[in-house]
Amino acid sequence: MRILHTSDWHIGRTFHGHATLTALSAVLDALVAQVREHAVDVVVISGDVFDSATPAATAYTLLDDALLALHDAGATVIMTSGNHDSAARLGFHSRLLRDGIHVLTDPRAVATPVTVHDEHGPVHFFGIPYLEPAIVRQHWPDAATALRTQAQVTDHAMQLVRAGLAQHPGRSVAVAHCFAAGVDPTAGLEREVRQGGLDVVPLSSFDGPDYVALGHIHGRQQLSDRVRYSGAPLHYSFGEQHKQRGSWLVELDAAGLAEVQWLALPVPRALVTLTGTLDEILAEPNVSRHADDWVCAVYTDAVPQHEPMRRLRERFPFCALVQHQPERTDADESESYAERLRTAVTDVERIEAFLVHVRAGHGADEREAELIGDVLDDRVRAEALV
Repeated sequence: MRILHTSDWHIGRTFHGHATLTALSAVLDALVAQVREHAVDVVVISGDVFDSATPAATAYTLLDDALLALHDAGATVIMTSGNHDSAARLGFHSRLLRDGIHVLTDPRAVATPVTVHDEHGPVHFFGIPYLEPAIVRQHWPDAATALRTQAQVTDHAMQLVRAGLAQHPGRSVAVAHCFAAGVDPTAGLEREVRQGGLDVVPLSSFDGPDYVALGHIHGRQQLSDRVRYSGAPLHYSFGEQHKQRGSWLVELDAAGLAEVQWLALPVPRALVTLTGTLDEILAEPNVSRHADDWVCAVYTDAVPQHEPMRRLRERFPFCALVQHQPERTDADESESYAERLRTAVTDVERIEAFLVHVRAGHGADEREAELIGDVLDDRVRAEALV
């Protein structure tokens, strides 16, 4: 049996204010083509299907189109809910879908598999939706007092899965949405992921199934041969720009897990971070190379430049983010802002201390010093008239 593991579609998410539905639609079309090319039997989607608990109608349309296309390509589809999804809405939506498309959102049903057969017999798929401890404790009253963290509720769900395995012998796959131990912190962590320890699920919790298809992390991760994250199919931040986009193609033989390979997905528009002075970033070599890319411009000029985004978008139409990060100088470390204020006597000196602090060691230039003097003189004259 061939299984395609994908997750974290985040339908409806924007990229620095720009809509992503068209780009995501193109990527999911490529994923459908991979299902046909590799004769995939089952597609599992490990949560965060939507980016919001209340998605727009266009997001539902894209989901419906993608699910039906995957089904028409010959695959059974099994989908769980993530922390961004409304399990209730996603679960209700499942009633409107045809046979062969399964949406698993009920924590009370984690021990009940969706079973798909191949020439070697049954493969049981156990879906674990995102489990919020305060909400799901009510479903397991016998263990409620011990279910206080993400790790505890996920471990309990996996105990139920193993009980289900005992009742349904055969090969098995678990589909879950959580933060598992061993994740590379540079992999593209979700906005809400906490790394303090309480929400980290030990890898041992996932013992039992032949393969565990995880979602919640936006970069692909291999925690073991049988426990993996596929990551998101689209880049949703510049922090993810160097991470490959794709899915895992998992093959089960008669004995269990046989092979896993990575299937890359196309990137509709490349992401690039350009660093240097604003003039260096706007130089022709950069423009000719990156005019069609999403651009994050990190300019290092000592002082903020006038209308940097307008100037950048004149040359980079898809500039999505601009950041001012002046290069540090020796003067920055010689004296702290507090020390400068303590030794400042006049208002001019206090303003100079502030400018040096916020402009990487650069105080007022000649013209700015004149303006500061004029403003202070006007204040003195105004006070004299009061």
